[in-house]
Amino acid sequence: MVEGGPIDVLTGDYLAELTMLLLWKARQRDPDGGYAVSFLAQMRDVLGSCLDRGIKIVVNAGGLNPAGLAAKLGELAALGGLRPVIAHVAGDDLLDRLPELQSRGHDFAHLATGRPLAGSGVEPVTANAYLGGWGITQALRSGADVVVCGRVTDASLVVGPAAWAFDWAMDDWDALAGAVTAGHIIECGTQATGGNYSFFTEIGDPVHPGFPIAELHADGSSVITKHPGTAGAVTVGTVTAQLLYEIGHPAYPNADVVARFDTVRLAQQGPDRVSVGPVTGEAAPAHLKVCLNHIGGHRNSATFVLTGLDLDAKADFAEATLRDATGGPAAFDTYDLRREHGGEADRLTVTVKDRDPGKAGRGFFTAVAGTALAGYPGLHLEHASPKATEYGVYWPALIDAAEVTAETVLADGSRLPVPRPPSAAGRPRPARADAVPPVVVPPAGAAEPQSRPERAEPVAAAWGRTVRLPLGTLIGARSGDKGGDANVGLWARDDPAWEWLRDWLDVPRLRALLPETARLPVSRYVLANLRAVNFVVHGLLGDGVAASTSADPQAKALGERLRGCLADIPEKLVDRSSAAFPGA
Repeated sequence: MVEGGPIDVLTGDYLAELTMLLLWKARQRDPDGGYAVSFLAQMRDVLGSCLDRGIKIVVNAGGLNPAGLAAKLGELAALGGLRPVIAHVAGDDLLDRLPELQSRGHDFAHLATGRPLAGSGVEPVTANAYLGGWGITQALRSGADVVVCGRVTDASLVVGPAAWAFDWAMDDWDALAGAVTAGHIIECGTQATGGNYSFFTEIGDPVHPGFPIAELHADGSSVITKHPGTAGAVTVGTVTAQLLYEIGHPAYPNADVVARFDTVRLAQQGPDRVSVGPVTGEAAPAHLKVCLNHIGGHRNSATFVLTGLDLDAKADFAEATLRDATGGPAAFDTYDLRREHGGEADRLTVTVKDRDPGKAGRGFFTAVAGTALAGYPGLHLEHASPKATEYGVYWPALIDAAEVTAETVLADGSRLPVPRPPSAAGRPRPARADAVPPVVVPPAGAAEPQSRPERAEPVAAAWGRTVRLPLGTLIGARSGDKGGDANVGLWARDDPAWEWLRDWLDVPRLRALLPETARLPVSRYVLANLRAVNFVVHGLLGDGVAASTSADPQAKALGERLRGCLADIPEKLVDRSSAAFPGA
């Protein structure tokens, strides 16, 4: 990025909910750690070049210890004869403040379950509020060359520099929303330039794609591009895919503004150039999200391979044998059995969790190994270990934004309080004529809302003859995790396909295609400007990525599985797609 062409700011997003737990474990080994050490290795390569070229560096690599990383970077720079001005942003770490905040009525209720933290038996090891970009803006206005942050929102790494560059006010909602949108698009690097892209076979050189660049304008609109000569591609499709990644409601809350993703418009400006926006913004939310993590216990698993004949009977035999040998669900805090179909063999994986590492470790392994000579024919283990691993659990919550005091710490040690943006507290959200309300469908067996009637026959009749093909013949998808929830966004590449997708793929049909969603609440959102629908499957990932027993704990493959499902696609759309998008 530094050597491939002109840029003004180099950003880096190093954090996720799971990362905070991993950094806590690292800090247990080294009290001076708790930050992303890979950032230091990268700075050895490019810090001097950035200073020579006037490129600012803004990262959240500080993790749990932004002050420590800022100090370590200063030492590294001095060894190379460099003198960068390094600032950091503090105030996101609420761990030590939890007792005091709880005593004043902040219950840190779990966002999915509503369960208060007090009385839950949970002892958090991390608790970090998601800060916005104004601490970054303040640091840059004070002359910083490098700004090290802890838990700021991913998009804040773009919002902060943009507000500095264009001297935005804290209530320039639309401009800020545009920067949030650009930040969301580039936060996962090459996912915006062809990585994890449904139609990757259409990209001439998908290997080692270039990183995305957001060219920001004063009104918050942007152009997403990449350096000339790099691989991958920047198209309306690749940008749409990333916009749909890990989102829920189209009103996308960030610490500084609510960005209306249902107002985003994309256009191909030229090769590897996609214009984004302008975007409508709304006042900053009155609350900040808080990421808490706690140790859940210990886990272990064993995977049995099922081959040959009578696979269903073999699976039943294996399950009965395992329950007998291990004691089954009653013997562990959690006992999960999953069967995966595929290829020349099926796989049966049993996962156990328990607070006792011995029970989940050697005890479980010994019981599993003892079944080997008395099991189904062809039994062999693909994975088994006598050692249990510790796992963490993600606990998302909210805190009143007024309770979080962020500070910009300058190179000379002076501390500047970060001003808070005016929030939406006490004011109604403006009505939008083009905003489509969500369709939220409860689990099977509960009363279903009548806000979206079944339209299978009318849809089929309107489109004429159909052909049974994988949904992905026509439709792209991108999926990911939102704590214990999973999202899957699907988009069409032209208006006729969009009209069919919008009317055909409702919640009941999604459940028919993905049976594991049948007993879970599902929210459906329409983003017409993107020709997209977004589904959020609540609770699909249990307690989140670190604790999930799913083989795909971050739901990365959910969208591609859905694209592989057979659908009755109108014949005329297939013909049109083949002509417009060869190889689609």
